[in-house]
Amino acid sequence: MIALIDYGSGNLRSVSKALQHEGAEVRLADSPECIARADAVVLPGVGAFGDCVKNLQARRLWEPLGDWLRSGRPFLGICLGYQLLFDESEESPGVRGFGFFPGRVKRFSTPGLKIPHMGWNTLDLAEIPLWEGIPRHPHVYFVHSFFPVPADESIVAARSTHGETFAAAVTRDRVSAMQFHPEKSQEIGLAILRNFIGSIDD
Repeated sequence: MIALIDYGSGNLRSVSKALQHEGAEVRLADSPECIARADAVVLPGVGAFGDCVKNLQARRLWEPLGDWLRSGRPFLGICLGYQLLFDESEESPGVRGFGFFPGRVKRFSTPGLKIPHMGWNTLDLAEIPLWEGIPRHPHVYFVHSFFPVPADESIVAARSTHGETFAAAVTRDRVSAMQFHPEKSQEIGLAILRNFIGSIDD
């Protein structure tokens, strides 16, 4: 069973439908008890960094999610759910993220660049199990104005370029996260979710 974290906003319906399409049992998790019963956790994200932190804390989900990350169990972060894994974000100064991956989230700063970065763009993939069966340079769908800058380059699983090259996905052990939206990335996105689901019982 996959716990899809519900913190009061986000693209829950489309993520849930995509996971279910690939055979997963999905339950919306809005309490610590829901997380405790899960086999894997997916943290989607839409909105502002600071607001999401506050909403997760208000629903008593912040500490259980931190414990889950440290336990080494399967976890997938999407968009803002990716950014929250880092220490902090320029979007919400003074608000701390999970700090699971060292690094900070910054805003695109190339002069004249269209922000947000919205639409289809190409990835340059590293060789990791999550990308099994996927072309080396697939097109996926992005909607974001900020992106993480990992302190540890070894965790970067994919890069993309919008004015500047950035880490589009990271992975370490059984924790993976991506800036793009697999649930909006058609067959490529479904293949990624299929690989994540298939890894849960490994």
